[in-house]
Amino acid sequence: MKLLVTGANGFTGQRFVTTARARGHEVVALLANLNDQDALKEEVAYVAPEAVVHLAAISFVGHENDEEFYRVNVIGTINLLKALVQPGLKKARVLVASSANIYGTPDIDVIDESVSPAPVNHYAASKLAMEYMVKAWFDKLPIVITRPFNYTGVGQHENFLIPKIVAHYRRGEKVIELGNLDVSRDFSDVRDVVDAYVSLLESDAYSTVVNICSGQAIALREVIQKMNIIAGYEIEVRVNPAFVRANEIPRLCGSNHYLKKLINFSPKYTFDQTLRSMFET
Repeated sequence: MKLLVTGANGFTGQRFVTTARARGHEVVALLANLNDQDALKEEVAYVAPEAVVHLAAISFVGHENDEEFYRVNVIGTINLLKALVQPGLKKARVLVASSANIYGTPDIDVIDESVSPAPVNHYAASKLAMEYMVKAWFDKLPIVITRPFNYTGVGQHENFLIPKIVAHYRRGEKVIELGNLDVSRDFSDVRDVVDAYVSLLESDAYSTVVNICSGQAIALREVIQKMNIIAGYEIEVRVNPAFVRANEIPRLCGSNHYLKKLINFSPKYTFDQTLRSMFET
């Protein structure tokens, strides 16, 4: 397929491009700004993609400009969908990346797609708003909305928690400042995530929402224990109150049952393998 990718230069986008090309697809990176409707329509018409993977977003929860979450994540997505239904274009398959953050803090051990969203920050609220708007296009385009839980890997920015931790060990630092050590997250390897994205595009799934996750939650203190072993020394952890969010989601663990049903998904990488690859690369 000829794939048009937004956010192709980002952490996920770069890995997606590599994976999709390795699986025989032609990949074109979108150059136009999502909020420049004229340039966006012109480029989409020129490329005439068979499928679109929408990864571009403001994805750092701690981003300082709240308005940008909505301008990029909601309005930018709507502009993209409008560009895809121009006269003369064939219907392209579309995969839109949302986020498991939309679930908020449900008192549920394992979260499946039936759990009611309850976002607790602007990032999550913008992603949920985007989902509602995208669903309004289900009758116009074959669309899959994905809700990835936390994922990481080589190349992710140190603004994010796991790369920050690994970088401290790579530098041999003796002390690290963190927030709540009991926070648990469902971590996947970015390679598994993009592999799932490609498989969903190759499947006949559409007009649906699906979790992308490992199905296991790992506490932050467990991450530290694993890295102590990988790096061969114990780091001193100091809890910095400034890093403890008032609305912190204590636990996020997803069900990947539906994902397995759609594409027979099975993660290829354990979290220990992910940490080791980040430490050694």
